[in-house]
Amino acid sequence: MTNVLQVLVLGLLLGGVYALMASGLTLMFGVMRVVNLAHAAFTILAAYIAFYAFTLFQVDPVVSILITMPIMFVVGMVVYIALFPRIENSPKYVEMTVLATFALALIVEGTLTYFFTGIFRSTRPDYATDSFFWGDLFVPKGQLWALAVSLVLLLALWAFLKFTKFGNAVRATMQNRTAAEIVGVNVRQVSTVSFGVGMALAGASGSLLSYLFPFFPARHWQWVAILLSLIVLGGLGSLKGAFIGAMALAVASAFVTDRFGPTWSPVTFYLALFIVLLVRPQGLFGKVVRI
Repeated sequence: MTNVLQVLVLGLLLGGVYALMASGLTLMFGVMRVVNLAHAAFTILAAYIAFYAFTLFQVDPVVSILITMPIMFVVGMVVYIALFPRIENSPKYVEMTVLATFALALIVEGTLTYFFTGIFRSTRPDYATDSFFWGDLFVPKGQLWALAVSLVLLLALWAFLKFTKFGNAVRATMQNRTAAEIVGVNVRQVSTVSFGVGMALAGASGSLLSYLFPFFPARHWQWVAILLSLIVLGGLGSLKGAFIGAMALAVASAFVTDRFGPTWSPVTFYLALFIVLLVRPQGLFGKVVRI
């Protein structure tokens, strides 16, 4: 019983970080209909920023969120303005976003590899290898802080979308882009800022990832597969679905790791993606699109 509780705790701790990473990706799809295959690549970029802030200036990875989020917010808006407005009226818009962001991911990966090489890196604050103990259970401090920060940022995102005028415009755009435009919402502006917010969340995720997992430029391909499985399970465009899907799959992955070893952990996400696409393509909280 103790072992089951321990695995459950570890799964929930990582689930919060997965949810933070997935929320930015699903926000982009919900507002702009952008399937951003470069999301994980920019998360790795933020991890490098956090790594060098820690290595050169002893900035704690959690504190470095105050650096990575603004930087990635600006990067996100620049990327959106440069790539997507000119193709937003295309009948193949979603397919074109897949191709554009795939190419962008390759560019980011190649640039990072050129400057930082392909070796593994990781920040090592003191708490990264320390734990709290309650009887036979232990809670890694690093993962606990990451969960706490992730929940705070997710709550801030929820409050922003729920209680601000701009957040109402974002939710209106997610529900019906055309109707939002008719009632006076500046959809272009909402899309630009929302893409920046999604990238800012990737920046925060990168800071946390920098000490939770070893990383190198090409590692983003593993992460993008995991993130896609999370948002497909929850339903594309659903923030609630992204959170629940992240928690569920993180716990499932933890039990698979405990039972069969870490090599089989990624299979949990790929299998979930395969089953959901076969049984319920719209996900748990997604909507069926009717033509």
